Amino acid sequence: MSVMVKNVGSNWVATLAAVAVNYLLTPFLINAFGTDGYGIYMLIMSIAGYLSLLILGVPMASVRYFAEYVAKGDQQKMNETIGSCVALYTFLGTVALLIGAGLFVFFSRTYTIPQTWQSDSRMAFALVVLYVSIGFVGFLPEGIMHGYQDFVVRNSIILSILALRLGLSLLLLTYFPSLALLALIQVGCLIMDFWISWYVIKRRHKGLVISFAKFRWAVLRRIFSFSLYVLMLSLGGRLIFQTGPIIIGAFLDIAHIPFYTVANYFLVYLIEFIVGIAAVLMPMATKLESEKRTSELKEIFLKVSKISFSLTLLCGLFLIVLGPRVIAWWISPLFETPAGVVLQILMLSGLVLLPVRGVAQPILMGLGRVGLPTITFLAAGVFNVVLSVVLVKPFGLPGVAIATAIPAVVMSLIILVFACRVLDVPLLTYVRYVGGRACLGAMPLLGLLLWFRVGCEVQSLAGLLASSVATVLVFALIWVFFVFRNDPYIDLLDRLRALWVWREA
Repeated sequence: MSVMVKNVGSNWVATLAAVAVNYLLTPFLINAFGTDGYGIYMLIMSIAGYLSLLILGVPMASVRYFAEYVAKGDQQKMNETIGSCVALYTFLGTVALLIGAGLFVFFSRTYTIPQTWQSDSRMAFALVVLYVSIGFVGFLPEGIMHGYQDFVVRNSIILSILALRLGLSLLLLTYFPSLALLALIQVGCLIMDFWISWYVIKRRHKGLVISFAKFRWAVLRRIFSFSLYVLMLSLGGRLIFQTGPIIIGAFLDIAHIPFYTVANYFLVYLIEFIVGIAAVLMPMATKLESEKRTSELKEIFLKVSKISFSLTLLCGLFLIVLGPRVIAWWISPLFETPAGVVLQILMLSGLVLLPVRGVAQPILMGLGRVGLPTITFLAAGVFNVVLSVVLVKPFGLPGVAIATAIPAVVMSLIILVFACRVLDVPLLTYVRYVGGRACLGAMPLLGLLLWFRVGCEVQSLAGLLASSVATVLVFALIWVFFVFRNDPYIDLLDRLRALWVWREA
């Protein structure tokens, strides 16, 4: 458990660093490019991002097999899997470049780009396609490190690349505000990430090689048998969380896109924060199943779900109540109402979505039980697109947010019921343990936040910081002395007492 906490903690540090970089860059880029320019770049990223589906779910599938071969100590199979993956990544990256040309035609003919941005946007589109295409091979080092559970090392590299990206963006774009230059910075950072990661892997794990000669059709077939499910999961996730800018740009106006993406950032990064747990749980579930330790897996499912739901409540309630004020201070008061309403709608669905996405789904992936979750995820994505097209005209940005929230909640409930059945955990037991005390404990937390918003009318940075600190302190007290008190798996009060005794000794 201590290793898991260490790995999850390092993932969280990397996610928080990414949030911090985005926190600094978003208002900087909106100021540098304006809402039109920034909206165009977000649109390009959303369209070109669909090229990433060509990876066919291989990275997540390969992690499952890397973890299995590491557990068995089978280096030959590891190298064969590495060689098979890199050959496939190279081929698919080439295909992505070709398809990117077709997407460029779609982008040029579908959207009305202001004259001043046309040349720059075309170059940026080409570079983003290149970034996505070479990014396929860039998945390899991360997959290997996750298979070895080298999360701390991997996240240290991510932190250095984030710092490099931030520095280059602030320095170069201040003097040369160009969408193409922004895309070029991402390409350069990706290449640097790959070479540093592979160098570290070679130093830590002797005998691993990247060689096309290690390519094996049998290995590829085994990966594909699992990766096709991952592909459908990825497609569903992209349809749910990354299609909004495409629909808004087509049915409303490109200038509306930043108002939606700014709000969506909060949900996306909270998902990334929760995925910090998921990235550790998937290979762990594979390992525990291989070692026939199913009872231990049930315990992890319950206690990590409760932790995940607790953290979701803390962040979710804060953003639902004070999130619009945060956006007003962070970006501009003009963003408070349009982006704030979108944020509140998305975060309401996040209270259900995030614990399932962070715990139940990766455990099912690690166990290879992905059939029903995959179909559900993909159906939710298609439903989201259809609903968005229906609601965007009459309701605007809130309509797109509602179209995202409804399918996400329904999908999460279906996956949760399935996970409980697979792990032989009664649904009522899960609900009572994970949500019972946590929901009761959230009531005074919600009251405090409403008092800050309505009673104190918090708006300034100092007020927002004070309210966030007070919220965290009240949360900590309630969760230690009530939510986790006498918990069968994690009694926080008992652990604090033990830590105090140890320090006294």
